[in-house]
Amino acid sequence: MKPHKVKPMEIGVINSMEREENIFTHVAEFGLKVCHLVNWNEKIWTNAWAERVKWESEETDVRVCALWAGVPGPAVWNLVDGPKTLGLVPPRYRNRRINALKRAADFAKKIRVPAIITHCGFIPELTTHPYYEGAIEAIREVAGYCAGQGIEFWFETGQETPVTLLRAIEDIGTNNLGINLDPANLILYGKANPVDALDVFGKYVKNIHAKDGLYPESGRELGKEVPIGRGKVNFPGLLKKLKNLGFKGEIIIEREISGPEQVNDIRRAVKDLSRWVSILK
Repeated sequence: MKPHKVKPMEIGVINSMEREENIFTHVAEFGLKVCHLVNWNEKIWTNAWAERVKWESEETDVRVCALWAGVPGPAVWNLVDGPKTLGLVPPRYRNRRINALKRAADFAKKIRVPAIITHCGFIPELTTHPYYEGAIEAIREVAGYCAGQGIEFWFETGQETPVTLLRAIEDIGTNNLGINLDPANLILYGKANPVDALDVFGKYVKNIHAKDGLYPESGRELGKEVPIGRGKVNFPGLLKKLKNLGFKGEIIIEREISGPEQVNDIRRAVKDLSRWVSILK
């Protein structure tokens, strides 16, 4: 398998692993060469699928910069039931999800990607919360397993405040932790201004999800995701601050809708992000 070229602040797109056609056609149709490979089905983290991923990645010259690993069990994406169902925080689902993420790490090693990413859940702000220590121990176990496989473990932001995430990274203590910064999630969950959040955890940011959104209008539901440039994320400011921090990671477009509107929004995002990145050079 020939190595792919790696460019600083390269623009890519989220890409589902479960496709009937070439897995990377969705990426290539936008003229892009890098992606996050997303999968929630641990049953296909097999040797056969790994060989398919490697072959089709080489065939299309599309690089996978991380595996986004979903976990089994319920997932309710709101501010009330989310803390009870998401990630490694709820004790009821923790052991099964630890095992699933270890399998994801095995698969990531097979397809030769540097990291797995997931949502760890609503990490409690109080270290005295009954779920805090268990969640930290669970993430430490997964991160330690990843280290043994020679890969990193990255948190996708959104369900915790920046300082809570920083504290969790410090308390977990392994040297292979990083952040997949989703600036829209910090807004959608009402947690922070993403540009300011870089003052807290900027040194840990490995790559970003390019997504935009609005703040919540109620205390129960997330804010609304919108096309890039129409929400509260200041992308020019965010990218400039990341560059000043020495960031060289990927900018991965995410638009959580489907159909022609998604395609059109991704195409516009590629143009806008390319313009903003070019200004920084």
